[in-house]
Amino acid sequence: MSSAPSNQKALALTSLVSSDEEAILREWLQEMNGAVRRSDLINTADLQVQCSQFLALIRRALENSENFKAAAWDGVRTMLGDVSRARALKGFTPSETAAFVFSLKRPIFSRIRQESRNDSEQLSTLMWTTTELLDAMGLYTTEVYQKSREEIIRRQQEELLELSTPVVKLWDGILALPIIGTLDSARTQVVMESLLQAVVQTNSKVAIIDITGVPTVDTVVAQHLLKTVTAARLMGADCIISGVRPQIAQTIVHLGINLADITTKATLSAAFSVALQRLGIGFGRESQR
Repeated sequence: MSSAPSNQKALALTSLVSSDEEAILREWLQEMNGAVRRSDLINTADLQVQCSQFLALIRRALENSENFKAAAWDGVRTMLGDVSRARALKGFTPSETAAFVFSLKRPIFSRIRQESRNDSEQLSTLMWTTTELLDAMGLYTTEVYQKSREEIIRRQQEELLELSTPVVKLWDGILALPIIGTLDSARTQVVMESLLQAVVQTNSKVAIIDITGVPTVDTVVAQHLLKTVTAARLMGADCIISGVRPQIAQTIVHLGINLADITTKATLSAAFSVALQRLGIGFGRESQR
């Protein structure tokens, strides 16, 4: 059994929610319908079940404490976290997610005014207590939502990085890794992992790193390229850098970057020709009859 309420405020709020829970639920749903109801993302039946469960958790928590941070509110915090994360995934906005809590204010405030209309001190006390409690729940909902959105964005960025660095098998033993855009530390890690994994899976001996789509090459980008080449060599694959345009060549010389031990070519086709030669593969034109 739960312990007795710690104070009169918790007792009064518990009684208020318990005595008219169905009406509060009905008015709460009406508030959400009039504000930020998203019927395209959650149906009425599911929302009603969600709200009913939430009210029951609040009532049980109030039987022990009015402090949202207390252990008695663990169940409420867990459900708020689940609701916030689910809504972040479904595409609800922060306002629509927070409204799940804040739209409960009017139904409860109406009950407080009715119950305390002849006691101004109790009215102000319960109003303030309820405001603090609902605001704390609303802020918690927003915090969980924000963390969930940040996690979603982080995962999407990782997926985009992986999609933007495809490793292509040009020939048996020859791989190509076209790089488009800026090459920073995070992307270099993805590039190296993708290339090394492909080298192992295909047992390739030559890897062409094409930088045609890299807008500029500075010292940092060059160092990232060198790291990738070194890692591939450790796995037994020689590297050729293609797509070295005149502007990039001038920049590399101006910066004093040493690429002397790395084969570089202006085009991917030239690099592919060198790769074929290294594997001892040759082609000749068919004689015309």
